[in-house]
Amino acid sequence: MTTPRRIASFDHDGLIFDVRDTGPLDGDVVVLLHGFPQTSTSWAETAALLNERGYRTIAPDQRGYSPRARPRGRFAYRSSRLVADTVALIRAIGAGPVHLVGHDWGANVAWATASRQPDLVRSLTTVSVPHSAAFLRAMLTSDQLIRSYYMFFFQLPWLPELAIRLQPRVLDRTLAKTGMTAVQIDQVHKEILDGGALTGGLNWYRAMFLQPPTSLPTRVSMPTTHVWSDGDTALSRRGAELAGQYVDGRYRLEILTGVSHWVPEEAAATLADLIDRTAAGT
Repeated sequence: MTTPRRIASFDHDGLIFDVRDTGPLDGDVVVLLHGFPQTSTSWAETAALLNERGYRTIAPDQRGYSPRARPRGRFAYRSSRLVADTVALIRAIGAGPVHLVGHDWGANVAWATASRQPDLVRSLTTVSVPHSAAFLRAMLTSDQLIRSYYMFFFQLPWLPELAIRLQPRVLDRTLAKTGMTAVQIDQVHKEILDGGALTGGLNWYRAMFLQPPTSLPTRVSMPTTHVWSDGDTALSRRGAELAGQYVDGRYRLEILTGVSHWVPEEAAATLADLIDRTAAGT
């Protein structure tokens, strides 16, 4: 039996990804995938609470965010590559199957990984973003298309970066309207804008339409919890309600009231409870 070891990074695709590895080494592993425009630091409070419960948490800075993992061009950010990064991380830990958790874009990667590599995932907890098929259906049957207007602006090359750098206060006001605190917005400036991760993060959006329909995630089979918050300005309730239709295993939809899109920071204790409950059910 291999002795668990702490990791600070892992290699994949010729890239080096930074990792926050905390909690007891012999604990069940929870992998935490962040979204945009954030890094692994967004999981700090949730991870600490899980560590107190005996879980080992692994939170990577994903492709485009880690300084040594920022390939150029949108093709490098296709879903297949993002899933392959997560698979490489789980194998680098040597502790699979793991409890997989994702927020925002991290949830999208978590759904896809659980669908394509079910042998590596014991339980799945997704936050804010539903299964891709549920999201697409919500675009046609709710106000999701209107909520997603910014995704189409982000498809443009270099112009979004230029606009954000010329008018950073517009970005600040936009993030504040979504529920971000001043501290979180400062973190976005430090890690994403000043840290050089903006183009990499936007390339996730620019690669959205590069995947053939056959590559969309199929059904998932492990115990799954989807978390949606009624203060989310980016994701509609309709997508959350449809997500369970793509889960064959035990499923729970948890709706948080009075909470914004930024669940891992705003409702860390509740989210840690839900992750624990989902993991314990396995």
